Order: sequence, then structure tokens, then C-alpha cells
Amino acid sequence: MALYSEKVMEHFRHPRNAGMIEDADGIGEVGNARCGDIMKIYLKIEDDIIVDAAFETFGCGSAIASSSMATELIKGKPVSEALTLTNQAVVEALDGLPPHKVHCSVLAEEAIRKAVQDYYSSKQNRGV
Repeated sequence: MALYSEKVMEHFRHPRNAGMIEDADGIGEVGNARCGDIMKIYLKIEDDIIVDAAFETFGCGSAIASSSMATELIKGKPVSEALTLTNQAVVEALDGLPPHKVHCSVLAEEAIRKAVQDYYSSKQNRGV
């Protein structure tokens, strides 16, 4: 059996939503000091719906694939639904990750939560 699923390899070789969103409504950045992965998620939100999501990830193939899949899973969804995305859902959508790489999916979950928190706090600061 291969170490990585075909879906992981596909999202690593051809990541969806890579890059940044200049006028993002929410940005979440997380890192793992032990492995060196750094993940930044950008959200564009209109009427409480995530109309666009992008990422910049410095890390291994699993981190890039997790970022790509996580942004795919939340695009077009209400913000409240994005908050319920779990790392397990990312792992399942990728058809699994090796046990020592599951932390990459955790980073994706945490980065999305931070981006949503950033969106809510900046919205609050604008008095919206």
C-alpha cells in the first residue's frame, strides 16, 4: 500500500485555492514548531457565506494537501459551518493520512478557526 492516497497526491501536485486573497475578510495563521509547517488561510465572506478561500502553506505535501482540501470543503458554506470542520473530516476527504502526518489536518482546522475569529473581530471593530 502506498504511503499517501491518490487524493493526497492530487491535492499536493495540483493544490486548489493556493495563493492569497488581497482584501480577505479573515486571515488565520498557524504553525507547528516541531515540523516547521506554517499555514495561512484567507477567507472572503459575503452575507455570512464563504465565497472564496485561499491558502499559503510552507510545509510538507500533507500540509499542502490538507490546506487545499480544507479550503475546498468550506467554500460556498456558511461561516458557522466552517467552524464545525474537523481535522478528521479533512483526513477522510483526503482518503486518509499516515498517522505521523495527521497533525497537518489539525493545522488546517486551526487556521480556518483563526480566520473566522479574525473575521468576527474585525467585523466587531468596524461596528458591523
